[in-house]
Amino acid sequence: MTNEELIGSLKEIVKPYVKDQEGFKNLHENSDFLKDLKINSANLVDVILDIETAFDIIIDNESMEKMLTVKAAMEIITAKLSEK
Repeated sequence: MTNEELIGSLKEIVKPYVKDQEGFKNLHENSDFLKDLKINSANLVDVILDIETAFDIIIDNESMEKMLTVKAAMEIITAKLSEK
């Protein structure tokens, strides 16, 4: 999966939770889920659960705490997929 494909998948997953549409339109690797997209922390948990389902992976608590940006999410997803 390329980075562009991964970002595209993440965009679809976060779309229902985004409160800042301008931030969503400009979503990139360094976008911060909380600051740039205005996703609240409760919904960030939903995003992580949706990522687990979409990619058929399990994200441990330590990884969850690091998953605050698109780039961090991409790194964690890629690492989890490589463990399969």
